Amino acid sequence: MCLSVPSQVVALHPDEAAVTVDTLGVRRKVSCHLLADELTIGDYVLIHIGFVMNKIDKEDALKSIETYKDIVSSMESDENA
Repeated sequence: MCLSVPSQVVALHPDEAAVTVDTLGVRRKVSCHLLADELTIGDYVLIHIGFVMNKIDKEDALKSIETYKDIVSSMESDENA
């Protein structure tokens, strides 16, 4: 199973068909070759093996990020118990 955490577009590289995304504070450049939608700074996307797979709604992205943080926090609490 693959877990995709929403990433926010922070820079555009149209000459390379790529964008830089921020995923929970980690930034990396990813390819947009598989996406037909145009992206803008601030958009949220899902990434798989270095490619943007789809653009997602900001509200859904923020909910997913919050859920992911809750899961990580719960796991950390379990390890410390």
